Parts: sequence; structure tokens; C-alpha cells
Amino acid sequence: MIPQVPQRARRGRRAAAAGLALATLVLAGCTQAQQRGFMPGPADGQEVTNQTERITDLWVHSWAVLVIVGLIIWGLTFWCAIAYRRRKHDTGFPVQLRYHVPLELMFTLVPVVMVLTFFYFTQRDTAEVEMHVAEPDYTVNVVAKQWSWDINYVDDDVHEPAGVQSFATGEPGAAESLPTLYLPVDKSVEFRLDSRDVIHSFWVVDFLYKKDIFPGHTNTFQVTPTREGTYIGKCAELCGEYHSDMLFNVVVVSQEEFDEHMEELRSQGNDGQLGVDLNRNDKEWSMREKQDDAGPRYSEEKATAGTEGENE
Repeated sequence: MIPQVPQRARRGRRAAAAGLALATLVLAGCTQAQQRGFMPGPADGQEVTNQTERITDLWVHSWAVLVIVGLIIWGLTFWCAIAYRRRKHDTGFPVQLRYHVPLELMFTLVPVVMVLTFFYFTQRDTAEVEMHVAEPDYTVNVVAKQWSWDINYVDDDVHEPAGVQSFATGEPGAAESLPTLYLPVDKSVEFRLDSRDVIHSFWVVDFLYKKDIFPGHTNTFQVTPTREGTYIGKCAELCGEYHSDMLFNVVVVSQEEFDEHMEELRSQGNDGQLGVDLNRNDKEWSMREKQDDAGPRYSEEKATAGTEGENE
């Protein structure tokens, strides 16, 4: 005798199969950006560093769990509101539930388990991202200042020209005038981050990682670029009036191109390192003094006032 499957069970299986088919169809039609949870990155989905895949997976999986939990909570909320709504002819109070121990335990334990699970995976991935190898292939020292960057290549003992603040005018060539950091592809790089004035934050957007920079303290992190290309960097910590203009470029190139760039810097006389001891108010890197009449005029008025005071 063939056992009969209850009709309710058959409906449940059909609903589950339909839901799985719908989810598969939706995910199959997702773009690379949607599959990455709309995280920054190239349109082709290729990973930019050795850590971007791990960071993206943590982000996407966390949101997937939260969406499922949200759907369950909202579904139960609407179901309770509809199924147990007050009817037209109902009188008195509905049946009150008190001291429902299993339900209260569930309300307590499920959120605790979720938080601990999120903590475990976040801590695990953070430890991997923050891990340092004993001998990185290259070391780069980045000095933040209001409102630009100085870039030192420690191993080659050369530096990029002193960073000059550039303003996002929208005119052609603005991006080319930004400080540019060169990195060799598939080589581990240690960043040593210093600040010349206030708190900044070093953020290469497509690297999916940023690190705060504090005056008087050197922060470090390591990363291995795995994709050649040009990437946008910016300060991610409000650092003053022109914080939004504190931008830079990162160019990941082949080893040969990187070596050529180091030789080019050396031939231009950019030997040595630009340290934190330089004057943060040096007019040499303040384009506001060159582009805005307010700066020089203010300086002249101040000097004139000082001269008049001495004459009196």
C-alpha cells in the first residue's frame, strides 16, 4: 500500500520548490554590482586586492541573513495583525499570554546567537585583513596633511612631488593633477600612515578598506594589489574646510613600469623622504593661495596692519 502524502505537505513542497526556482531566476539575472552587494569595484567583478573577496563575502552574506530575518519578522508582524485583528462583533479583551517561558527564551537566545555569529565571522575576517607578513615586498609611507598627501617609497628612497591640493572644478585635467601613488601588481605592500596636523583617514575606495591616521602615531596595514588599473583614493575623516578636495590616485602597474617610475622620480631629483616635520602651512603646496585672491589679500592686509602698528 502506497502511503498517502497529506495535501498540506504537498502544497508546502510545491511552495518551497517555486520559491527556490524564483530565487534562482532572480539571482541568475543579477549584475556583477548586485552580486557584490553594490560594493565598489570594477564592473567585470574582478578582485582588486587579495582581501576584497573576503570583505565582499562578509558584506553580502551578512545582508543576506539580515534580509531573511527581516522578511520573517515583517511576515509574522503582518500575519499577527491580520489573523488576530479585532473583529466587528468582538467584545472585551482578547486572551492575554503571560510568562510564556519557551517563547521568551527564543526571543532572548535567537538574537544572542545571531550577534555572536556575526561577531565571530567579523573578527575572523578582520584578523585576516589586518594580518602582517614579516617581510613585505615594498613599503610605502603616506603622510597626510591639510589638504593633500605626500607619498614616500621607502625601499627606493624616493618620493612623489609634494602633494598639492586640487579642487574638484569638473574641468579636464583635474584628476591628473592629484597626488598619485604607484604600486606594483601582485606584490605585498606595507603602508605606513602618518599625519602632519589633524586626524585623517586613508581610503582607496575599490580596495574596500580604510585606515585612520593620527598625529604622532604611525598606523600600518598591508595589502597585495591583484589588478592593474587606476583607482580613486580620498580622505575619509572630516579634517577641515577642504576635506572633500583631499583626493589622490592609485595606479597599479606591472613590475617593469613600477621600476621605471622609480627611476623617473630619481632622475627628477625626488630623492629622500618627505617627513612629518615639514611645515603643514607651507605655501608651496597650497593652491588656495594661488587660485583664490582671499589668501594673498589677507596676508597683505595683515602685513600692512602690522607695519602701521610699528609706525605708531
